[in-house]
Parts: sequence; structure tokens; C-alpha cells
Amino acid sequence: MIETPGFIVTVLAFIAVIGPLVFVHEFGHYIVGRWCGVKAETFSIGFGKEIAAWVDSRGARWRLGLLPLGGYVKFKGDMSVASQADPKWLELPAAERAQSFPGKPVWQRAAIVFAGPAINFLFALVIMAGFALAYGENVTPAVASKVMAGSAAEKAGIRAGDRIVAIDGRRIDRFDQLTQSVFHRPGELSSFALDRGGRTIILPITIGVREEKDRFGNHYRFGQLGIRSAAPVQRNVSLLEAPGVAVDRTVSIVRMMVETMGQMVTGRRPLDELGGPLKMAQLSGEQADRGIEDFIFFMALISINLGFINLLPIPMLDGGHLLFYAIEAVQRRPVSPQVQEWAYRSGLAVLLTVMVLVTLNDLSSFGLWKSLSGLIG
Repeated sequence: MIETPGFIVTVLAFIAVIGPLVFVHEFGHYIVGRWCGVKAETFSIGFGKEIAAWVDSRGARWRLGLLPLGGYVKFKGDMSVASQADPKWLELPAAERAQSFPGKPVWQRAAIVFAGPAINFLFALVIMAGFALAYGENVTPAVASKVMAGSAAEKAGIRAGDRIVAIDGRRIDRFDQLTQSVFHRPGELSSFALDRGGRTIILPITIGVREEKDRFGNHYRFGQLGIRSAAPVQRNVSLLEAPGVAVDRTVSIVRMMVETMGQMVTGRRPLDELGGPLKMAQLSGEQADRGIEDFIFFMALISINLGFINLLPIPMLDGGHLLFYAIEAVQRRPVSPQVQEWAYRSGLAVLLTVMVLVTLNDLSSFGLWKSLSGLIG
């Protein structure tokens, strides 16, 4: 059973995760904006009621909001925190127009917007590189040293000594790659390519399912093949190699996110597995309870997730802005205000719908609906 820590630890852990990552994301926008000569008017961590604020020497207001679920940088010329251009920016004096966000070339606006997700990935890469330097890289070959009785591997015909070389056409070199590929595919039918004594064998395998539950009764489903590796093989990673190892791990995580999203879109994975802020808080507390190393690695995962989600081409997100800038660069004129307004409203509707969905999922996972039904009954 997965244990969960107390409420206070969970809240503090959540703030310790989301606060720095939001700051890092928004600081990416802010610092590149400064390099491009854009004046920042507000730098906010959190939304809602202001609980603390100060104004720096450049006139930017740095504030802390009551709800630590995001943040924003409002530049001169922005009409809202979503970086919609204020039509009145054209009425500003020439010197102020030169400092406004809408007055910059499209490539500079794109660089400022892209900097947020990019620095989230960079933050994660630094952590991954640090872990590689500290603990090395696991290069255990993807060889089945032992096949568990009654497992998916045994049922499919995998034998001890078989080496898994590919899953659904994707090359597998290490045992950790095999584990990652199987982990998020519970119950799925996949094509495994094996090397058995120099011969290549293709086996269709329905990946097994391992279930765990926490103290709230929430069930978690993981893919499981049912083989064990030989003794782990660890190699030291040099300072020059660490960035490459970090990039490899980050790419693997992003690929897993893309595949998981595809599973949800196609219905192969239920939408009730999609979690929101409450679930993230719970996971933050669990990782903090397991130790500082697990907690820091969890921060890297969330940072990658934050960067990835923000690059989705949805208006209101950074990816939506980048899509508009790409269109502007091709057609050599901005997307019309009417189209942008329609897109932002649609994007907001999508985000609010997803937020309601994940919040309902979170409340359901904590057993709220069961408790209410018990009270009504």
C-alpha cells in the first residue's frame, strides 16, 4: 500500500514544488524580456488576493498571490495577464512604445514567450545532470535473467536469457528503458522484438497490470512484464557526459507524456487518471516523505511537465502564443484581433473545462463522493 504523509507536510511540500517552478518559468519570460528591452510592469507568483508586494528600481511590481497555482509577467502594452495586446499601446509616446511587448519584432516576442517553457526544461536538465554525476548511469542490459511464474512474460513465451531489443519498433538498449516503456502501458498489447541466441523473435505480449492503492483507497495501475534483470550495471558519468545523459532522460520522459496523452485521447487510458493540483499536492507530500532525493527528482518531473503543457498549441498557453507568432511570421501581419479574441475565449473555455475535470477527479480520488453518498444514504 502507498502511504501518504500528513496534511501539513503535504501542503508545505506542494508549495515547495510549485512555488520555485512557477518562479523559474516566469523568470524565463522576465529575463528574456529584459534582454529584448521590454519593460515588465508586474511579476506575480500566485493569483488572487495580494499578500505581499514590492516595487523594484525599474518600476516592476513583484507580488505574491494567495493562490500559488501559477503566475504571470505583465509587460508594458499587455492588456491582460494572458499577454493580449492592449490597443492603447499605439497611443503611448515613442520611447514607451519601444519598451512595450507588442512593439517588438515577432522573433523577440516568440523568444520571450518560449523562454518560460525552455527554462523549465533547463531546470530539469540541470537536476538530471546532477543526478547522473552523483550516481552514474544505469546501463544494465535489457536481458531477462529470470522470468516470473504466471507473469505476462511467461505467458507470452519469454525465456531466461532473452534480450529485449525493441518494443513496437522502438529500440531498447537498457533495462531501465524497458521498465519505462512497460510502466505506462498496463493491459496493452505490444510487439516485442527479442534476441534469443542470435535469432530475432517477434512476440505479441499483453502487458500485465500491477495495482497499488493508498490509504484513501485510490487504485493505481502500472504495467508489469514479470522479468528480472541480472545484477545492476552502473557506470560513472563524467562532467562532459552528464548533459547528454540528462537530455536522454528528459526526452524519454517527454515521450512518455506524449504517449500517455495519446492513450487518453484514444480512450486506452481512462480520463479519471488525469490529476490536478490536489493530486499534485498529494504526490508532493509522498515524495517529500520518501526523502530529499526523491523530492528533487519529482521537482524535475513536474518542471518537465510544466514546460511540456505550456508548449501545447492552446490559446492562453505559451504554445498558443507561439502558434500566433508563427502565423504572423508566415503571413507577415498579425492575426486579426477578432480571431485572437475568439481563440483566447475558446482556449480559456478548454482550460476551465480541464480544470473542472481534474478537480472532480482529485476529489473523487480522495473519496469525497463516497463520503457524500454515505451521508445521503
